[in-house]
Amino acid sequence: MWDVFLSYSRKDAGHVRRLHEELIAAGLKVFTDESAVAGFAGISDTIRRALAASRVLLAYYSTGYPERPACQWELTAAFLAGLGEGDPRRRVLVVNPEPDTAHIHPVELRDTRHGEPETLVPDILAHLRQVPGPMRLGTEPPRVHGELPVTVGEFTGRLPELWRLHSALHVQEAPLVTGRTSARPVQLRGLPGIGKTRLAREYALRFGAAFPGGVHWAHADAPQPPQAPDGPCLYVVDDVPHGLPPRAVTALTARHPLIRTLLITRSRAYGGHGEHLDLEPLPEPAATVLAGAPEIADAAAGHPGALGLLGRAVGAGQDAAALASRLYEPGRSLLDVLAGDELTADHVRDALTAPAEAQDVLRCALALSPLPVTTESAATVLALTDRLPRAVALRRANAGLAELTARGLLTPVPHRLHPVTAHSWLHHEADAARAERLRRAVLSSLGAVTATLVAPGIPAPGVRGARKESMPMTVSEAERMAAFDLQVELVSRIGVQQLPDGSGSLREALTSLNSLFPFTRDTLHRYSIGLEPSSAPSVQSVADHLLNEVLRPFMTRWHPLLKAWEAHRPPHTSPLDHEAAWSHADTFRTDLNALQQPLRTATASLAGISGAEFGISAEV
Repeated sequence: MWDVFLSYSRKDAGHVRRLHEELIAAGLKVFTDESAVAGFAGISDTIRRALAASRVLLAYYSTGYPERPACQWELTAAFLAGLGEGDPRRRVLVVNPEPDTAHIHPVELRDTRHGEPETLVPDILAHLRQVPGPMRLGTEPPRVHGELPVTVGEFTGRLPELWRLHSALHVQEAPLVTGRTSARPVQLRGLPGIGKTRLAREYALRFGAAFPGGVHWAHADAPQPPQAPDGPCLYVVDDVPHGLPPRAVTALTARHPLIRTLLITRSRAYGGHGEHLDLEPLPEPAATVLAGAPEIADAAAGHPGALGLLGRAVGAGQDAAALASRLYEPGRSLLDVLAGDELTADHVRDALTAPAEAQDVLRCALALSPLPVTTESAATVLALTDRLPRAVALRRANAGLAELTARGLLTPVPHRLHPVTAHSWLHHEADAARAERLRRAVLSSLGAVTATLVAPGIPAPGVRGARKESMPMTVSEAERMAAFDLQVELVSRIGVQQLPDGSGSLREALTSLNSLFPFTRDTLHRYSIGLEPSSAPSVQSVADHLLNEVLRPFMTRWHPLLKAWEAHRPPHTSPLDHEAAWSHADTFRTDLNALQQPLRTATASLAGISGAEFGISAEV
């Protein structure tokens, strides 16, 4: 049997080694895992056996601790073991080397007394006298009232969100650090398919020991709040729709002090009703595990529902690149085909019932994606398309943005459209003609400042005085339109617009350039243009050179280096300040600025196809 299971992040190995030596010198048997336990599905059998043979887990809870999946699994197992015994802190001790406690979850551990260097070993010895035997892993399943939803596949990449959800539901357990003395309802919010219901179900099953009164699961259209519970219980109300009046939302909340209410909703309109937890797309490592291939992870942008469908198709032997390409094909959505259901309709059902100005702003967001949509950009497009006074266009744009954000279809500032929502809306667009008019106006507004002309005899939408040039008859109208779309996107990229020394965000620069991959694929598929290399100047050959010979080497070198540096950002240091301290920052900027020439060359080559010039020459 082990006295102490020492859990820590690899970057803290030096500090932990000294602590380990002090514990050994005190006569304690200490288990440490010297290997880097990987994976997102769980902990290894070796670690599980060691935990089951340990009396307590000692967590060296630095800011890097939550970032290591193995640490989170170890902490979860020990915390639940203590929870099953009536006190979650019985089996978990915390050493906090940071100046504050905001990074510590769950909230019960944040509120406990943390080990101090000078008294740590005596405190551990005193605690161990109260814990005679090893911890018992595994908890009894909760009493479930109602029907839990059926799920498919493994629970992946959401352990930090489990802890945040538990902390939100138990803020009253740590009044000194939360300022709360009573429980409040919690909203779990996010896009359809982002994993809200799956997370709530996983929490209910894993943390059942926190709710001896049982787990009560209901649907918003048939609420069934528990009556007179015999102990603390969890009341989950699934699929709370957008548009309910405040009184109706309040009515969904159980008022008994022993009942914790969890509302699952896509809507962001109920912000004043208790706590809220916004579920974001999966981080890249977990997304890649689900996807089974980087092409799929990139195409689905961390969306668990889409990743699960596409990943299972890859696992069944389908080609990942071909699947990613099919996402952009017309006809029935690939996601609907794989799900065997009209899955995409659920992603945009709130958009289909939104006011006209909200649908128009959504169309603008789709044309701008992955760039964010702003009130000013949407108003410019609406004014241009409908010949509206600026004040009227601004009012419509503001109203549309507010409505889409409240419905959860756009992220809060900056307002961005998730690729899966964009994919779904394209397959359920009710007014294709209106969408095309707005799309062309968006492209025109992006290029209007520097555009001098467009294709032969056909002026750019909204651009007057366009100079006519003769174009080879071999260039099709589809190629000209594709070249024009790619030009507009390229001239707005950071690689073309120089990032000044000492200013701007390196991460934003990488994100901006990375967005050219899905945008280029989307554009080529929209106009039925392949991506095979060609000896003649063509959209295909320019796109192939741009993606595979210019951008991919840059991204392959710099993305992992910057990501590794970002992982070590101190909690009180801003991202920009942390970037400024990076030893590779100057070299990154040099390489980024070196991209200007090949990007300008690509822009000029596209101009030779589309006939549109944007004041960008091939020379730097």
